Amino acid sequence: MKHIIVPATSANMGSGFDSIGIAFQKYNHLWFVEIEEDLEILVNKKHKLKIPTDETNLIYKTMEEFYKLVGKPMPGVRLIQEDYIPHTRGLGSSAACIVAGLIAANDLSGCHFSRGKLAQIAAKIEGHPDNSNPAILGGMVVGALSEDEMRHVRIDIPKNLSFAIMVPDFPVETVKSRGVLPYNVSREDAIFNSSRAALLVASMMTGNIDNLKMAMDDRLHQPYRLPLVPGMEGIFSKADEMGAKASYLSGAGPTIVSVLTDDIAEDFEIKMNEYLSTIPNKWMLEILKPDLEGARIISE
Repeated sequence: MKHIIVPATSANMGSGFDSIGIAFQKYNHLWFVEIEEDLEILVNKKHKLKIPTDETNLIYKTMEEFYKLVGKPMPGVRLIQEDYIPHTRGLGSSAACIVAGLIAANDLSGCHFSRGKLAQIAAKIEGHPDNSNPAILGGMVVGALSEDEMRHVRIDIPKNLSFAIMVPDFPVETVKSRGVLPYNVSREDAIFNSSRAALLVASMMTGNIDNLKMAMDDRLHQPYRLPLVPGMEGIFSKADEMGAKASYLSGAGPTIVSVLTDDIAEDFEIKMNEYLSTIPNKWMLEILKPDLEGARIISE
């Protein structure tokens, strides 16, 4: 069986709503092999995640979609799925399944599409590129999606950055999180975000990380999602006090990410864990480095 790993991803990064995302060194695993007929899916039960083992499985559905796209019959497959990316927490669990399915189908079908082509397909399936792009390409990726194409640019991240990932014990469904957003925004807010998204990209490219607090500020989604994530304001404030360069809501939430320099990461982890133990809900904190390779087959 071949073995795929797909990184967790964090979308939006504050100002880059539905366009900017980053990959982290935390992975879902998929083993796959072609069989004579039918479908077999095994999942790791110890993580207590509700993963379908029939044709509704997102990895399998994505594989079916790929085979339809290339005009080939879907073969029988055996899949072993092991998820470490938490579900409904804003860390790209759905994108990871889509990307795993595309890479498996790309290999089994013999199509051997490029990563860029797979990123195009994944963005179309998911509807926005900010999780699927970094999941496939690694690093930080800026993407723009139109009706007929997706353009993307991968950005090198300053090597001295780490990311504190704070995951609560409650979910936020993407549909609900998108439902609280306004249909229209003011010109002032649009300018506010576009200027900061541009500053975010330029600052990462040049290593000017002191700009990140302003660059990750946002008016398009985070203020509206605030009521869905109890404790968010306090965590932002405490992270700033502890020396974080910036903090933002990851994807649709409820995970919160703080951007740190490596030299304060250990101390930040200790002190933030102390703070998180004093607020409602249970929070899990993990310090992660960016994944720079993206999804890949690691064994034949």
